[in-house]
Formats: sequence, structure tokens, C-alpha cells
Amino acid sequence: MDTSTTSYLTPQTTNIQNPRLRLLNKLKQGEYPLMTFVAIPSVRHAQIVALTGLDGIIIDCEHGHVGDDSMHNSVAAISALNVSPIIRIRGPTHDIIKRALDTGAHGIMVPQVNNAEEAKQVVASSKFPPQGVRGQGSAFPAIGHGLTTPEYMKSANETIVTMLQIETRAGVENVDAICAVPGVDLVFIGPNDLAQSLLGYTPARGDEPEFVSAIEKIVSAARKHGKWAGRMVNNGTVAKQERNKYDTVAITGDTKAIQNWYMAEFEIARS
Repeated sequence: MDTSTTSYLTPQTTNIQNPRLRLLNKLKQGEYPLMTFVAIPSVRHAQIVALTGLDGIIIDCEHGHVGDDSMHNSVAAISALNVSPIIRIRGPTHDIIKRALDTGAHGIMVPQVNNAEEAKQVVASSKFPPQGVRGQGSAFPAIGHGLTTPEYMKSANETIVTMLQIETRAGVENVDAICAVPGVDLVFIGPNDLAQSLLGYTPARGDEPEFVSAIEKIVSAARKHGKWAGRMVNNGTVAKQERNKYDTVAITGDTKAIQNWYMAEFEIARS
């Protein structure tokens, strides 16, 4: 039985039409939006990546070289180009979530969620009352949504996408309860951390029975509770292969993309 239904509208059930919210709109239409991670702090860099034709950029404040100033600047640059900025925060605490959403981000990605209680706390911090405890005091977030502040206040709870990463053994064990939490919109698989937690090494080959079982359990829980599912993949070929399984994927990140292109070209040049 699906226990994730709720009495209030969420990004999955909203009727709000905002063309600026590219990632949400494509998710709702089942169009398999594509994302990538950005770890380098530069407005120009963010703009260059945003002009590649993708739908969402995950600004990596967990592992990237991204501070508050760069986080704000990147969100502004990305959203101005009609791409959805998502912030992967460095942890699930209330002040970090509030600070990230006040940039105008179209969503947040929260790493290493281990149980339903953590998921509930994230949702509460992500939503204004009465659904949550998020405070309001900034003119900035409305800009990223192309709205006035009053319009943003009325729409944010049902348009900001709350993504939780399942990448630990505990997260896999509790994934059904996590997906049952109202206000959780998408579960996102971090394959490297998941492999490290389950197998003791990274990256996974991808065919290890325990790893495969964990992936299937996560996706099944998302489907059972009507949540979107996504994961990180290494390249476009894998992204294409996974199209029927996931609602969205993030294709690697900027640092790897730059290195991989240069290394491949240098290898050709020296051959």
C-alpha cells in the first residue's frame, strides 16, 4: 500500500505551470531530463555548462569547491539560462537547507539519508509552514523562479524538488520507510558511496549481487510510493541504457568531463 500520499500538493502533484522550472516540468511529463554535477566555482563555468543542452545542474556543495558566494552566483547564472539549478548540500541540517534554498535553487539533493526520521527533518526544513518550518526573509529565491516574493511563497512548497540520496547500507535497509515520507520527491542513487558501503570498494563493477539487489530495492521502493528515481552514470551510453528504469540521471561531472576529454585527445595526439 502506498503510504506516501499527503493532503497537500507536492512537485509530483502540483498544477502550477512555471516554464522556468525546467527539471520539474520534464519530470512531470516523463521526458527523462538529463543533469550533471558541477564542482568548480565560477559564474562563467556555470554558464558554459548550462548552454550544453542539459536540463538541470547539480551544484556540488558536498564535495565540490563551492562556497556560499559561488553557490548564489551559480544558481543565478544557471536559472537565468532556463536550466534548473539543484544544490547538493553538504549535510541535512536546517540552516544548510535554508541557506541553499534561499539562493533560488529549484531543488536540493541531500547526501547519505539513512532513515525516515532524517527524511522527515529534511522535508520539514524544505517547506514553509504549515507543511514545514522554513523561514522567509530573502528576496533572492523568487528571482531564480522568475516570480515575485509573494508568488514564490505560495508556490515553493509544491515546486521545489526534494531529492534524497540513498548511498549507505542503512539507507538501503530503510529505503521503503524513507520513500513513504510525504514531501520526499525523488530518491537518487550515489553508486560510488553505495559500493563503498556495501562492498568495501569503489567503483562497483555493477554486477555484484549485493549491489544489484540494493539498486533494485531502491528503485522498487520509489515506484511503490510513487516517487521519482534517479542515479549518477558515467556517460551518455549508460544514460541511454537506463532510460526505462529511471526518471532522470546525472551524467558524471564537470571535473571528470574536462579530464576525460583532454586525456582522450592527448592519447590520440601521442599515438
